[in-house]
Amino acid sequence: MKLRSHRDLDTYKMAFEASMQIFNLTKSFPKEEKYSLTDQIRRSSRSVCANLAEAFRKRKYPKAFVSKLSDSEAEAAETQVWLQFSLKCNYIQNDIYEELYKKYEQILGKLVNMSRSPDKWKY
Repeated sequence: MKLRSHRDLDTYKMAFEASMQIFNLTKSFPKEEKYSLTDQIRRSSRSVCANLAEAFRKRKYPKAFVSKLSDSEAEAAETQVWLQFSLKCNYIQNDIYEELYKKYEQILGKLVNMSRSPDKWKY
């Protein structure tokens, strides 16, 4: 299958789904978290997708491609930190935390694999 868009990437699909799950979960976070934890976790999870989309468009330049993938990795790791805070503040249950944390581990693995072989993605 020829990739026409970042939306065709399994990594993007996973990240987008996880981000939407986080969005729906954070609707129940306390109002006092609106401009802190809620905002931060939503931003970082969305940024994984946005940086991956940018990377896809820069794939003809391997160094730029890897740089944007690295940004996406950093945002995924940041999202894991916010998930941990959400758990410790009792805003999410352990099973939800474990599920999302593992999803981001898979996303991180896919991003690392993509960055290890940038020429594979070049067009």
